[in-house]
Amino acid sequence: MDAEVAVSDTDPARDFAAGLKDLAVCVAGLGVSGPPVARALLHRGARVTVVDGRDDDTARRVADSLRAEGAEVVLGAHDLPPGTGLVVTSPGWRPDAPVLVAAARAGIEVIGDVELAWRLAPAGQTWLAITGTNGKTTTVRMLEAMLRADGRDAVAVGNVGTPIIEAALPGPDGHHPDVLAVELSSFQLHWSSSLRPHAAVVLNVAPDHLDWHGGTEPYAAAKGRVFGTGTVRVANAADPWSERLATEHGDPATPLVRFSLGTPRPGELGVVEDLLVDRAFTADPASTAEELAALGDVRPPAPHNVANALAAAALARSVGVAPESVRAGLRAFAPEPHRIARVATVSGVDYVDDSKATNPHAAAASLAAYPAIVWIAGGLLKGAEVDDLVREAAPRLRGAVLLGRDRDRLRAALAAHAPDVPVTDIAETGGTAMAEAVAAAAGLARPGDTVLLAPAAASMDMFENYTARGRRFAEAVEKL
Repeated sequence: MDAEVAVSDTDPARDFAAGLKDLAVCVAGLGVSGPPVARALLHRGARVTVVDGRDDDTARRVADSLRAEGAEVVLGAHDLPPGTGLVVTSPGWRPDAPVLVAAARAGIEVIGDVELAWRLAPAGQTWLAITGTNGKTTTVRMLEAMLRADGRDAVAVGNVGTPIIEAALPGPDGHHPDVLAVELSSFQLHWSSSLRPHAAVVLNVAPDHLDWHGGTEPYAAAKGRVFGTGTVRVANAADPWSERLATEHGDPATPLVRFSLGTPRPGELGVVEDLLVDRAFTADPASTAEELAALGDVRPPAPHNVANALAAAALARSVGVAPESVRAGLRAFAPEPHRIARVATVSGVDYVDDSKATNPHAAAASLAAYPAIVWIAGGLLKGAEVDDLVREAAPRLRGAVLLGRDRDRLRAALAAHAPDVPVTDIAETGGTAMAEAVAAAAGLARPGDTVLLAPAAASMDMFENYTARGRRFAEAVEKL
């Protein structure tokens, strides 16, 4: 990475909002977060200039809308506007982007949409934050369902479709949610300096986005920013990075609450027989426990999903959500599409879509959920290693069907660690590739098996995104 933009470590002043009036603010990016950020700044009297390197039809339409609201928009440019006093960047912009490098050299503060929302959030609003390599969206949705079941005015925000700047601030009627269940990416946390949620969790850390962050250590450190001063720390006892970040980046004066799939000790949430149990947020954790839910209340009841439910429960319990509301929330929770979702059962074989498993860590969780699997995998591995994944999954594999650009690396790993597993290679990369893969998997499967789409790779070599890949899988299954 050629340049790094420093993020301020100072707490924002209470008059930050007042200081925006007439301040020249550069909004970097016209993506999902850029337009609502620009509007929030305009509403507070800032002089807003939006810059974006794109100059296509979509960008022009958004630009015209923002110009009509009072912003200046510069397309096809990478220069820092003269006189800029603050930069608010879209989370996907790399730290070595020219605008951000220029701001750093000029001593101009660079923040992200999450940091802006935090500084502008109304007094008394409670933030419960979730980050990690995998499981964020499922956990934040579970948390939202638990909060609502408890009668809280709560909404899930962040990388779940609702820009945080829109949800955090009062609407035209002056109303704002009392509690935010916030999903945070490593990009967003990199640009956050004063974030102090009431409670937060790092679900897990596995190599991802290393090209953006420059390595695993800075990637993990960005995740660790979720633990601010006064934040209740929730850690996954089965994930060394989660434990380390909660310890090294968290406030030692706040409780450290762990969760695991084992029997909980005092200060932990865990599983006893078929029950989810709390021994952290009870009147006397040393001698009492609260039953929160049954394993059957978690859908699907795969081990990694039970861990997600425990993480959500820990955050909910940190603000006093009742045990019965945890259970009701889990029962009301509807899993997001393409996340370990059963599509159909055909001739005694289950077909499961986990197209969202776009890295080996996520795929490992899916593969651990079923005893006998015909695995459909492949795509863009983005440099990720797959030997450990295949070695651990080998006893469960009844067959494998490989597709996508990096399928040869998966094939080599299967040859090394699962040499007796039959492998079918799909050379086709066009519109019929997934149908061929499903047909090949059906030929390898026997009653009682699960045909599992858990690619362990990104989709853009063959599909528009993981959603399109999952849809193609479901369509092919429906034709069996």
